[in-house]
Amino acid sequence: MPFALIYSLIIAIRNWLYDFGIFKSQSFDIPIISVGNLEVGGSGKTPMVEYLIRLLKDDFKLSTLSRGYGRITKGFKWVKPDDDAAQSGDEPLQIKQNFNNISVAVCEDRVFGVNEIQKNHQLILMDDAFQHRAVKPGLNILLFDFHQLKKPKLMLPTGNYRESFAGRKRAQIVVITKCPEELSQKKRDEIITALGLKPDQKVFFTDIHYHPKLKSVFTNEEYQLDISDTQIQVLLITGIAKTKPLVHQIKKYTTHILHHHYPDHHTFSTKNMLKLAEDFETLPGDHKIIITTQKDAVRLRSAEISENIKNLPVYAWPIEVDFLANGKTEFDKIIKEYAKSNQRVG
Repeated sequence: MPFALIYSLIIAIRNWLYDFGIFKSQSFDIPIISVGNLEVGGSGKTPMVEYLIRLLKDDFKLSTLSRGYGRITKGFKWVKPDDDAAQSGDEPLQIKQNFNNISVAVCEDRVFGVNEIQKNHQLILMDDAFQHRAVKPGLNILLFDFHQLKKPKLMLPTGNYRESFAGRKRAQIVVITKCPEELSQKKRDEIITALGLKPDQKVFFTDIHYHPKLKSVFTNEEYQLDISDTQIQVLLITGIAKTKPLVHQIKKYTTHILHHHYPDHHTFSTKNMLKLAEDFETLPGDHKIIITTQKDAVRLRSAEISENIKNLPVYAWPIEVDFLANGKTEFDKIIKEYAKSNQRVG
């Protein structure tokens, strides 16, 4: 707790210096949409960025920009679909492999990154950038995990918050993610009241949509789980912050789950893969598969470890964002109007 108080004070002073213009936030002519959160990991930033890409890619020449967490490279880099996750970071590489026709960039200096991208693009989506205040986005989208709302909002390292809950007031749009599909209007109203937002801040609610078909990590094959096939054996391997939604989804099909659970952004090793292959072979019967996430899949494809598992049935389960209560129409309208009205002339 003492360290959390010190950290909280440092972040509060930093934000105060930005709020009063002592530290400079640079604005740009190009429209910039930032997607971020107050907590560490697991709020659904990458699925939201991919939703925005689907919404905007046909009307604008856009690029995403992120730090590229976990990469061993430095400076500005355009992500290529055949990169290794260590070169670009797992989430940027996931985005590039899912949307090869858009630009994906990584740079720890966001101001430099924006300057490079704006030379030949019309729109920038900044991933995980809510705390990077050196760039002033035109539109801030702040995400909160539904399942974390009632938990104590404590700062690191005691809690999970990177900055105070008061930081929510900087966002133009707040999205509550991973909601139950049946969330009532009464419950949504209670959440909005508890957030204590300003009148002009918009709130939306989303849940996770799992694609009907899983996609092979190493081939073009697809696999569809059968709700009646309750005897299938699943070996689940994850290196993400919050695994509960995925485990819950798999349990709709089978309870025979062996979970290899690693920390978020875990760099898989040969030892991890040998253990995966060994445990898979020991699962009973012949009807068995390995399931992972798309973010983990880009790290599993690393050349130095994939040799040990590339002949196994390893499938990633793609997900997308779904809006509740007809929120999609209003959300899409706000995003498109911002992007169009802030385009540069010429």
